[in-house]
Amino acid sequence: MLSTDNDKPANIDFKSVARALTIVENDLAGADELLKSLSFNKTTPIIGITGPPGAGKSTLVNSLISHLLNDNHKIAVLAVDPSSPFNFGSLLGDRIRMAPHFNHPDVFIRSLATRGSLGGLSAKTIEMTDVLRAAGFDYLLIETVGVGQSEIEIAGLADITLLVLVPESGDEIQNIKSGLMEIADGFIINKADRADADLFTNNLKKIILQKDGHQPPVFKTVALQDVGITDVINFIVSASHLQNTRKELLLSEKAYKLIQYKRMTSVDKKELRQAIAKALTEPEFNLYNFIESYF
Repeated sequence: MLSTDNDKPANIDFKSVARALTIVENDLAGADELLKSLSFNKTTPIIGITGPPGAGKSTLVNSLISHLLNDNHKIAVLAVDPSSPFNFGSLLGDRIRMAPHFNHPDVFIRSLATRGSLGGLSAKTIEMTDVLRAAGFDYLLIETVGVGQSEIEIAGLADITLLVLVPESGDEIQNIKSGLMEIADGFIINKADRADADLFTNNLKKIILQKDGHQPPVFKTVALQDVGITDVINFIVSASHLQNTRKELLLSEKAYKLIQYKRMTSVDKKELRQAIAKALTEPEFNLYNFIESYF
């Protein structure tokens, strides 16, 4: 998929990368062999960008791409959109919001659905991330759907996790602070030109202050106006060179997801729904009896 030298920019065949992703995403013939043959000749930092809906994650990613391109980097973006629990469809609209870079020769953008994973990270997300890592990009940005504490799954995939919030996120902080607050490497208060942004930032700093006195950085940005993005870029660049102290956690979380997926491949959600619909017509329906008989 690529020809690269650690001292030179990677020469990446985007078409080959796209074909490989399609094979892996859809479990086409040769997918397992492709994944087993992946080799990682270059250290590609994986930047996880997560947060509640409406925080401006896609706009922020768009700004980050612009800055990273200034240093002639090759950037890959994996944008995860939520799947509908009713028709299993997904809008996959991130490419629209990242339109300024969609046709840039040094930017590769791929959207995919969560495939029912509440935290936005399905086994396919993990596999496709590894395909992109093997391709030799300089940076890989993963934007995940924001759904609260289950966003902690991003810790199993990203080297650097950034939580994007807005000044109105007070209630959401209370919901997720027991999980994601502990694993986020940095916090971004986007749309910081809104009222009470300073008050919210100060309150956030108090919440995330750790017992040892360490406090992850908090950045204020207005992504739509490219304000504050340089500080975030500097943090990403500096942090990406640090040794990852969570390697065992990252690999165990990834392995868990992949094993879970392998064991559940025989369960089709649409068929399960049809079976449930039929079972509901029977008197004295019991979900636990149904589950036992279904397997």
